[in-house]
Amino acid sequence: MISAATGDVATATARLRALLGDRLHEPGDPGFVTTTRLWNGAVRRAPVLVAQCLNDDEVADAVRIAARCHLALSVRSGGHDWAGRALRDGGLVLDLTGLRDVRVDPDAATVTIGGGATAAELLAAARAYDLVVPTGVVGDVGMAGLTLAGGYGPLCGRFGLSLDNLLGAEVVLAGGRRVTADPRHDAELYWALRGGGGNLGIVTELRFRAHRLPAVLAGMIMFTLAEAPAVLRGYGALIAEAPDELTVMAGFLPGPAGEPVVFVCPFYSGPDLDVGLPWLERLRALGTPLVDQIAPMPYADALRMFDGGMVDGNHYLLRTRWLPALTDGAVDVLVDAARQVSSPFSALALHHFHGAATRVRLADTAFGLRRDHLLTEIIAVWAPGDQSGPHREWAERTSTALAPHALPGGYPNLLAPEETDRVRLAYGTNWARLHRAKRHYDPRDLLTAVPTLPSSVHPR
Repeated sequence: MISAATGDVATATARLRALLGDRLHEPGDPGFVTTTRLWNGAVRRAPVLVAQCLNDDEVADAVRIAARCHLALSVRSGGHDWAGRALRDGGLVLDLTGLRDVRVDPDAATVTIGGGATAAELLAAARAYDLVVPTGVVGDVGMAGLTLAGGYGPLCGRFGLSLDNLLGAEVVLAGGRRVTADPRHDAELYWALRGGGGNLGIVTELRFRAHRLPAVLAGMIMFTLAEAPAVLRGYGALIAEAPDELTVMAGFLPGPAGEPVVFVCPFYSGPDLDVGLPWLERLRALGTPLVDQIAPMPYADALRMFDGGMVDGNHYLLRTRWLPALTDGAVDVLVDAARQVSSPFSALALHHFHGAATRVRLADTAFGLRRDHLLTEIIAVWAPGDQSGPHREWAERTSTALAPHALPGGYPNLLAPEETDRVRLAYGTNWARLHRAKRHYDPRDLLTAVPTLPSSVHPR
């Protein structure tokens, strides 16, 4: 691993300045604050340089400079990684937010995006053609970071994960070489990118398969906390029967006065939306709704219901578990966690993995879990200035209590940097192959910001 302490910052600064001019930012520059700002206000990192790149040539040159000057390297795209892995102390940040082009080919049903494009930008461009690409639930999240580790979302059952729709990528490797990764070019890199996270190379362009989807039947149904045990048990039974076209999130969100409420959030994506109505009636019947807002709408509009739910600048800590089913024991843990929540901003979310995503063979991508399950997000949130201790303790306590009900491993995008044992378990039988790919494409461990492949850990 390259030590930031031995980096030649002066030489790197001179070379990058010649390459980028005023798009190189140092501490004290007005642009430095903007380009190192992340969604999670709890992150405190001190990179020494930020390179705002506008094309893959500049990315490749910046990577070569970082390698020659022995600077640690990280990549900032959407800036939504909760652990702040877009920034490294003493390192060079490659800011890809300038690579935001989105090109739609309606005849081929493909969408090609730059490495800095967000989910909202992709969907906005595809909307004119009634096309969508599976995304997560937050429009501001960068598509590259979402896709490389997985990409759970509301279209998972019908169209699979985001990574299942990745047709190819343009990648700058750790030595600065530019390559294409797809089934016909560097197929092993293509395999590893789909689930292996950001440690194999810097993705400057992604090409996705798109799907015609003029509208979804979607929205939010909320119930009181007192009804949560019955609602969650009914939800667990319903999703066990749900067709591919119906993917349903659930969990707990802050209510109008800050008190937790239990929610279910269905997305029905079949060609005839009326077919989804009986399923929505079943969801309504789980209790007495406080909020019942379901309607046909474009997919991009449906995602806007999550806008503002998590405020930039608040402090966040996430923990995650994979639940094979929503058993009574798991329901009890989740309800107890909601009752004992330490902050009016915190939340719990269950992401429904089923259908098309389960029918991808485990060996076909690096992603390590292809059976039905629920991805659980434990989201501790507190305002700047609050003591972090109670909120951290709530998240850790909830994660520990869920562990006996959970599968090994967890979603790598949500695992903490220190959870390297769970990272290895997350990839299961794909771990050894993924580790070999890492050693092949980045033998000097230049790319270590995302801990999906910790350089100090060897396959067992």
